[in-house]
Amino acid sequence: METVELLVNVTPSETRIALVDTGILKEVHIERQAKRGIVGNIYKGRVTRVLPGMQSAFVDIGLEKAAFLHASDIVSHTECVDENEKKQFIVKDIAELVREGQDIVVQVVKDPLGTKGARLTTDITLPSRYLVFMPENSHVGVSQRIESEEERARLKDLVLPFCDELGGFIIRTAAEGAREEDLLQDAEFFKTLMAQGNGAPRKISNTFNALW
Repeated sequence: METVELLVNVTPSETRIALVDTGILKEVHIERQAKRGIVGNIYKGRVTRVLPGMQSAFVDIGLEKAAFLHASDIVSHTECVDENEKKQFIVKDIAELVREGQDIVVQVVKDPLGTKGARLTTDITLPSRYLVFMPENSHVGVSQRIESEEERARLKDLVLPFCDELGGFIIRTAAEGAREEDLLQDAEFFKTLMAQGNGAPRKISNTFNALW
């Protein structure tokens, strides 16, 4: 009989999570308290300053220092599938993209350091067991490790209906052979998560918790 267990061990210094499938260890995730940063965390923040000369804005995400958002990190680069397209992408003026007082959902790409606040992007990616969610996108991609064209098409057909309501997705290798209910559960998780973003500044999620 197939059994799937999620084992969690929490100590003052670290958190360990193991996924065991029918007695076989499939995945292990370890996060140490002393080394914990905020990279990957998703916040609903509020733009406090727009600096056209620097093509950047400062965003209050509830931390001691305002976070930094450059114009090049506001555009949804996930819409550009090809790396060459990203390099050729023309960045719009910061004043056309955000305004002071605007609420905005962002993800941390660099931890605060010294006198500098965290660096942000609006090009959000959030992983779960079977999917990587991209709320600012409408594209559905499939992991290259899933080689069967039939399986790739099946998974894409199952995930496409979620895009209208939520956004884009990348289907992970672990989704190969997954049931429709499994993918729906992941999609519902993301729907619930994004609905928690009311009010700013506010943390919506961190990558470590979102894996499960």
